[in-house]
Amino acid sequence: MNDLPNLNAALSSFEWPPAGSPEELNRYEALQAGLAPLFEKTFPDVLAPKTVIVMPGTTLDEEMLGVLEGELHYEERMLSMLMLLRMPRTHVIYITSIPLDPVIVDYYLHLLPGITGWHARKRLTLLSCYDLSPKSLTQKVLDRPRLIERIKSHILPTHPAHLACYNVTPLERSLAVRLGIPIYGCDPSLLSLGTKSGSRAIFQKAGIPLPAGFEQVKNRQEIVEALTALKTAQPTLRKAVVKMNEGFGGEGNALFSFEGAPEDAHLAKWIEEQLPRRLKMAAPGLLYETFLRKFEEMQGIVEVFLDGDLKTSPSVQCRISPLGQVEIISTHDQVLGGDSGQLFIGACFPASAEYSREIGAMGHKIAEEMARRGVIGRFAIDFISVKEAEEWKHYAIEINLRKGGTTHPYLMLQFLTNGHYDADQGHFLTANGLRRYYFASDSLKSDAYRGTTPQDLLEIAIFHGLHFDGTTQEGVMFHMIGALSEFGKLGVVCIGSSAERALELYQTTVEVLDTELGASC
Repeated sequence: MNDLPNLNAALSSFEWPPAGSPEELNRYEALQAGLAPLFEKTFPDVLAPKTVIVMPGTTLDEEMLGVLEGELHYEERMLSMLMLLRMPRTHVIYITSIPLDPVIVDYYLHLLPGITGWHARKRLTLLSCYDLSPKSLTQKVLDRPRLIERIKSHILPTHPAHLACYNVTPLERSLAVRLGIPIYGCDPSLLSLGTKSGSRAIFQKAGIPLPAGFEQVKNRQEIVEALTALKTAQPTLRKAVVKMNEGFGGEGNALFSFEGAPEDAHLAKWIEEQLPRRLKMAAPGLLYETFLRKFEEMQGIVEVFLDGDLKTSPSVQCRISPLGQVEIISTHDQVLGGDSGQLFIGACFPASAEYSREIGAMGHKIAEEMARRGVIGRFAIDFISVKEAEEWKHYAIEINLRKGGTTHPYLMLQFLTNGHYDADQGHFLTANGLRRYYFASDSLKSDAYRGTTPQDLLEIAIFHGLHFDGTTQEGVMFHMIGALSEFGKLGVVCIGSSAERALELYQTTVEVLDTELGASC
């Protein structure tokens, strides 16, 4: 109680600069200037004292996030950052909308190599907003000045600190200023580079092939005009894709079919009439009217849908350091699903040996262009690859200027094995020189799984040996465990000594859960 008057005085006597004001921008720039020396001296030293504040919330469009089932529990994906606690003087502050189940936290701490759970737990601070609303996590924190002061109180005076966020927007910038620490992530002023339109401009500048299409499309009429132009230029074109600039995970995409389209001057009128019936949204339950309204808010692109008998959807994960160094962290073959085949379901790591090095080199060119624009942090580049006459042709599709569905599985593999991805060779090696692969999914789901608590899941996993074994450096790890009981949904990362072994572990996991929880085959 004695601290309450002092805290009240501190909160009432200090006024933060308005969001987006010159004063806030100047303070943010000053904070970010300290990131490079921090990265150079502290990051590589495993014994250096440091504090990492993890903000795992997805600061994206609230209405679009609403179509993502169990979205609140996606905050659990960045629990992979708890693996930082293997460094014995590193502290982690992890902030969530609602409290994490202690069982889930213990599950992650048990995975730490070379560190006891007790030692890790005393360096971990868990804070919650106790807020189930659809507002972004960062906004929830900004709305709670006392919580901000509590976060600051957990940063030791001798510890350099930084924010690690799922993505960085003006909200995260405001939070960084209020906390007085930098963010390891892209400056919000550069966010347009990660939109669908911005991505296409970067690909063109870097000289990377991309699908024929139009960017900066503003409204329904321009969608019709773009579709008409694409079909006119390519009379055999079967489909085209309409994408919101700031869609994510395929949720902002829609597919248009040209089947039965006239080949004369009536084409534009036909497309205009058919648009409400033929534009198929990738996100389940997203209505045509809602899609158009959100498209006009965000704007977007229209591009050809690439066909092929043998087609894959690889991605390249990149990192640009605060020193401007470009690194290819990983390659994946994405698993896409949904009625349109455009929703992100999971990923195989690494991407196929037939082209992993090639797309890695293309990703490096794109990342170099991003570095020239001042981008730092992690991001991923999506491709569509089509095999024609025994040769793979790769087309860059979009840049996801944030952490994503391929970030946390790779972080788990890297932290657990102390290994690295060799982009020149296209494979991952553990510290012992062993190759490792994984299959990861955020969408292992069944109605029969509903009502299963975290304790139930872990008991099943232990009984059936579904866990990561540090001696063999193979096994299964679960994430988004908190979504299981309400939504019947969770994530899984299956690490194996071969791609086949990783997939086998995934199939075994599904079979065990279906059998134990009564899912129909």
